[in-house]
Amino acid sequence: MTQEIALTGIKPTGTPHIGNLFGAIQPAIAMAKSYSALYFIADYHALTTVRNQKAMQEQIRQVAATWLAAGLNPDEVIFYRQSAIPEVFEFTWVLSCLAPKGLMNRAHSYKDAVAKNEAKRLDSDKGVNMGLYNYPVLMAADILLYSAHKVPVGQDQKQHLEIARDIAQAFNQSYGELLVLPEPIIQEAVQTIPGIDGRKMSKSYDNVIPLYLPPKDLKKRINQIVTDSKGVDEPKDAESCNLFQIFKLFATPQRIAEVELAYTEGGLGYGHLKAELFELLDTFVAPGRKTYTHYLTHPQELDRILAQGAKKARAIAQAKLKQVRQAIGMDS
Repeated sequence: MTQEIALTGIKPTGTPHIGNLFGAIQPAIAMAKSYSALYFIADYHALTTVRNQKAMQEQIRQVAATWLAAGLNPDEVIFYRQSAIPEVFEFTWVLSCLAPKGLMNRAHSYKDAVAKNEAKRLDSDKGVNMGLYNYPVLMAADILLYSAHKVPVGQDQKQHLEIARDIAQAFNQSYGELLVLPEPIIQEAVQTIPGIDGRKMSKSYDNVIPLYLPPKDLKKRINQIVTDSKGVDEPKDAESCNLFQIFKLFATPQRIAEVELAYTEGGLGYGHLKAELFELLDTFVAPGRKTYTHYLTHPQELDRILAQGAKKARAIAQAKLKQVRQAIGMDS
């Protein structure tokens, strides 16, 4: 790898949806044009909340199939499962020995869990496992082991990247300038995609439109989009209508202008617009749906792709860990 390295972690919790596609998947895949890109499925991160073996396996494969269907080319990038790289866990221990407990106490994920418990007058650490508490250290190991220069993160993960930098600096001060200090890529301009209830599309709100639904299920989901009770002939506010905001993602500029005028002047029926949105969205996802369905019905192909990626990723990880072991005095 001669270019700068970009690394993207993908947590396999829940079925990806159209908000993920526009907000995370497409921008991350586009990074492969400018960087040596690695993408990993963070299955051990998911273990903090997912405790069902079958659910874990299904979610891992759904995520892998989704990214491949969205255009990730495993021949041009490195695509692998975190759990296939044992070096990351040895490295996590090394970094843990350099991570101040006070720094971990201030991590948002831990503080949020404590705050929720205290609001309910419960023990502050009720339900908090050490996986949640040590989450930032494992994330740091994922990043630093591959000498990643750039890491795309949301605002909620920015602090974790700062923690990774702090730990890397502590290592470098003790053992020499061996670890690259990663920089976040935060896409401030990413459009917020509304869910079917008007709030931000999120699995936690159960308001998502999953990617690659079969047509029948997709139509049902679109028909569940919440609208007001105004009649066809009544003027409506397009900008406050979540149906229109989703429609704009897939319609042509000319059609958007026509529909916006119909909102303003009256003559628009929500049922007709939902039917049109279904046709647009169904056409948009059809090619990816075919690929997605193929991989889910041929899981051995997914496993082969991820194994090939793991082989490449592990070669990088082994080389870096060898340097780390030598630096800390574990290898002669």
